[in-house]
Amino acid sequence: MSDLRERLTRAPKVVLHDHLDGGLRASTLLELADEIGHDLPESTPEALAAWVQRQADSGSLAAFLEPFSHTTAVLQTPHALERVARESVLDLAADGVVVMESRFAPELSTAGGLSIEEVLDAVLAGLHAGAAEAADAGRPIRVGAIVCAMRQADRSLEAARAALSRRDAGVVGFDIAGPEIGFPATDHAEAFALLRSELFPFTVHAGEAVGPESVAQALAVGASRLGHGVRVLEDVTVGGDDSATAGSGHASARPHFGRVASYVRDRQVPLEVCPRSNTQTGTSPSIAGHQVTALRDLGFTITLSSDDRLWTGTTLTDEMVLLAEEAGWGWDDFRQVTLDALDAAFIGQDERMALLEHVVLPGWTD
Repeated sequence: MSDLRERLTRAPKVVLHDHLDGGLRASTLLELADEIGHDLPESTPEALAAWVQRQADSGSLAAFLEPFSHTTAVLQTPHALERVARESVLDLAADGVVVMESRFAPELSTAGGLSIEEVLDAVLAGLHAGAAEAADAGRPIRVGAIVCAMRQADRSLEAARAALSRRDAGVVGFDIAGPEIGFPATDHAEAFALLRSELFPFTVHAGEAVGPESVAQALAVGASRLGHGVRVLEDVTVGGDDSATAGSGHASARPHFGRVASYVRDRQVPLEVCPRSNTQTGTSPSIAGHQVTALRDLGFTITLSSDDRLWTGTTLTDEMVLLAEEAGWGWDDFRQVTLDALDAAFIGQDERMALLEHVVLPGWTD
């Protein structure tokens, strides 16, 4: 397995689902908190990272969310936003990522007086600086920003307009994040209508805390990808009325696809799957029993990401190794999800084909 890890580390990878405020370095969180006099529960990077991961693994939603109060508190200045964005690019490039889309909700960084546009400009400056530094170090990486709006708030139209205003400066897409339960995607229909009218792509968090009905809502507003999306498996049955279960595959009987699952599979709507995160939130029972393996076997389009890297304590390479060790995935599986992720990325076709020919395919040659 050590040989596979080394090969996967070197292989060119694509990350489509990475939260900026969930992936900052523990050392940076400590330094930024010290600059503004914000108290943290631990005083060393190692202890702080361990605390965040304990909170994430606790099984309590309140505990899982508590560390975000600290990351949000420190991300209220252009300096902090630019630094964290720059470092996120360097960290992903060090893991062999060649295409990354960094998502964040600018409205969460306006408590100190910044406008959404000022937040965007600071993050974009950091992403571009990180990409330039990574290229100078021999690790070129293509970066893009996805603007999130919080689904429990009412600023999605404002966020969508801001995203459109920076579409030529590095913003490549839009998303809504936050609690699925009680806050359907259709509540933000006006923002999505604007984005569709401007031919601007967007993904939607769906099928994580809520099942196929949330996926249906995301599709109804026009999502071209699904953030997580794994609970669409609940709309697949195998024999009688039993739902297809994660890891069960479909060898024992011909599966029946409900309308939502059929739509997602037939149109190959990409799923942005984050295995370790899903086990922390209770969306999936374990890596071995994660829905992603059954979804792969059933012909859905799968991509892999690490979601909130400080919370999960993993890299994309780590996520792949976990699937190899606990769910039997192999090199060809990871090559395919990488190709599918590149195909689903919010980048132009000419650039995509150049990356495919000159970077991704050569790096995944056996």
